[in-house]
Amino acid sequence: MLYHLLYPLHTTYSAFNVFRYITFRAALAALMALMISFLLGPILIRSLTAKQIGQPIREDGPSSHSAKAGTPTMGGSLIILALFLATVLLADITNLYVTLAMAVTVGFGAIGFADDALKLERKSSKGLTARTKMLLQLAVAFVAALVLYRVPDFSSVLGVPFFKNIRPDLGLWYIPFCMLVIVGASNAVNLTDGLDGLAIGPVMTAAGTYAFIAYVTGHLKLAEYLQIPYVAGVGELSIFCAAIVASGLGFLWFNAYPAQMFMGDVGSLSLGAALGIVAAMTKNEILLVIVGGVFVIEALSVIFQVLSYKLRRKRVFLMAPIHHHYELKGWPEPQIIVRFWIISIICSLVALSTLKLR
Repeated sequence: MLYHLLYPLHTTYSAFNVFRYITFRAALAALMALMISFLLGPILIRSLTAKQIGQPIREDGPSSHSAKAGTPTMGGSLIILALFLATVLLADITNLYVTLAMAVTVGFGAIGFADDALKLERKSSKGLTARTKMLLQLAVAFVAALVLYRVPDFSSVLGVPFFKNIRPDLGLWYIPFCMLVIVGASNAVNLTDGLDGLAIGPVMTAAGTYAFIAYVTGHLKLAEYLQIPYVAGVGELSIFCAAIVASGLGFLWFNAYPAQMFMGDVGSLSLGAALGIVAAMTKNEILLVIVGGVFVIEALSVIFQVLSYKLRRKRVFLMAPIHHHYELKGWPEPQIIVRFWIISIICSLVALSTLKLR
């Protein structure tokens, strides 16, 4: 909105010409998202506490988590609000990629909100049924994938990290593939959100990585130099991603150990979906496996645990997701969190190196 109001003034006042630059607006969006998070965070915590909107604890979770019962939850709504306002104010909202990214984020946030609300109403860790939640996620992802597939000149060709000459074209099959990326990323982040600040750290790292990827993908000369697909207009997603990083940083101020509030499904489902749709729009869907390495490890730990128990009646880990395994091995919670953050940074560095190593 500010972009559309202020940039046209550059013909009269040259200072407003800075609004044409994505890098400037991305930095401004980050500062704005951070400021909104810092201002509204304490208000949200007081409101959630007053309304007794506290986190129900899983009965089958680690016993040490019982002390966290009653901590205000649904803090992810703070992230979405800061992200939404910063993006609307500073990005080109007529850009389809920006609009679609926000729509997917809000759509999955609504699913998470409904799930959190049911948990609070029942005073249980069980909200929407797995079937209902999955169907709703698939519905939102299908609409997003279909819209993206029908964008003129948008390619259904996949980029494969490290290989510039391997570029399979999925054709119509791109729609279910895109749905898998969005829903898979959403649920992987949701599984990771089990310790104070554990999920938001890798989310910020991944969003920062895709902010850079979106910028170079939407820049014709840089895309040609790096030999990556050029997608006209996708550079605006750098502003969206920068806002994710900053709103996440603002939330982390209140979510750092010991947490004053939890993200809830409203945050984890929406942020995962946001990463998934950005990966699809920047034509770096497969790269998300590397960028979100922590999320992949968490999801795989659950899959292996379930399969092992069903097939062999034996567990691979003491408890899944894998961060609980290390908890039960005696690792202090802050140690697990920081080490997972370090792994996420390494994964992002490896992913960025693939842009040139082809």
